[in-house]
Amino acid sequence: MARESNAWEQSSKESISFNVLDCDLNVDLAIVGGGFTGTSAALEAARAGASVALLEAHAIGHGGSGRNVGLVNAGLWLPPDQVEAQMGVAPGRRLNDILAAAPEVVFGLIADHGIACDPVRNGTLHLAHSSKGLKSLKNRLAQQQARQAPVTLLDARETARRVGSGAFHGALWDRRAGTINPLAYNRGLARAARDAGAGLYENTPVTRISHQNGGWQLTAVNHTVRAQSLLVATNAYHEDMPGFRTPRAPKVSYFQMALRPDTACDEILSSILPGGEGCWDTGLIMTSVRRDSQGRILFGAIGRPNGAGRRIHLNWARRAFDRIFPQLASAALDGFWSGEISMPADHIPKIINFGPQAVAVMGYSGRGIAPGTVFGQRCARMLVSGQQDELPVDTAQSYAEAAVRAKSAFYEFGARLIHFGAYR
Repeated sequence: MARESNAWEQSSKESISFNVLDCDLNVDLAIVGGGFTGTSAALEAARAGASVALLEAHAIGHGGSGRNVGLVNAGLWLPPDQVEAQMGVAPGRRLNDILAAAPEVVFGLIADHGIACDPVRNGTLHLAHSSKGLKSLKNRLAQQQARQAPVTLLDARETARRVGSGAFHGALWDRRAGTINPLAYNRGLARAARDAGAGLYENTPVTRISHQNGGWQLTAVNHTVRAQSLLVATNAYHEDMPGFRTPRAPKVSYFQMALRPDTACDEILSSILPGGEGCWDTGLIMTSVRRDSQGRILFGAIGRPNGAGRRIHLNWARRAFDRIFPQLASAALDGFWSGEISMPADHIPKIINFGPQAVAVMGYSGRGIAPGTVFGQRCARMLVSGQQDELPVDTAQSYAEAAVRAKSAFYEFGARLIHFGAYR
């Protein structure tokens, strides 16, 4: 059985580390969490002249941001019409418009700060795994065309040429999107935030939060950080902090495995995603595929590869990969890794206003890179300037779904059941 290792760690060209907090601080903005949301917020606030302290319990990119597939997509997982139906037309349209432009923000930051994250902006491919999936893509196409989005439906033949596999019925090509090494991007945002004057601290878990004397007080590694404003950006990797009511939503696990074709396959390998697009499919238990800068094929799906699930999910993934790319059946498994996704019932990200000048952000439902970046930026602007209209969604006072552990277990059970039954 393959070893557990994160391919993004191996290929990241961005390498940066920060010290543990070793003194008390007084700042304008304190941020808890060093993923896309936290680091983009730190950069935005520091560039605006605010003093910033970002506290990360582990290392930058430890959570979902460093375990991501690396697809910089426009919009949410939901079709835009459904976003507007659930939120209301005006707020839904606002969120759709902001996230439609979000890849431009991400690639702009990469260019502005020289982030070495292997960016490729040739779009993404949403693959139809069945005729029913193709019908769904046609519906999405009509919705995107109504919004003048640069999205094209590819037939099965063109999809096979773009992907290097005849396993799909078609694909929706979104030219706004692209791929990156997500861990390198996260580290690059942290580096840029540091260069702009923000203070970032790793291995610094926050153990208590309180509001007193008109400001916020955070206790971490026996030191105190006092701040006028506070952003909690821990999402699916939240660790309990007394004084803060944790938002509760189910979690979905997603794993990826890296396959390294042998050198004899060079000619064949050149036909696999020659344009560098990243892909995901329309399956109920979603699958993704892309290439990285080292020429490996990264193949992923919903599921937690630990305990009994390790053999079930990895055996399924190997068989599924060989079915989709039979010409690469000799590719060696080079390792696997997994991460957690915060998945609210309505799949809409949440901003919780839990006190004076304090918000928490969560619930990207697997779309962390572009939404996380712009949510972080806009929360920082609001907390620094006080302008509520900067936010992509209206704030809520709290968010807590019932039976989140049972729902999370149900998602994993369903993934194991489907993976156990398929390709046996």
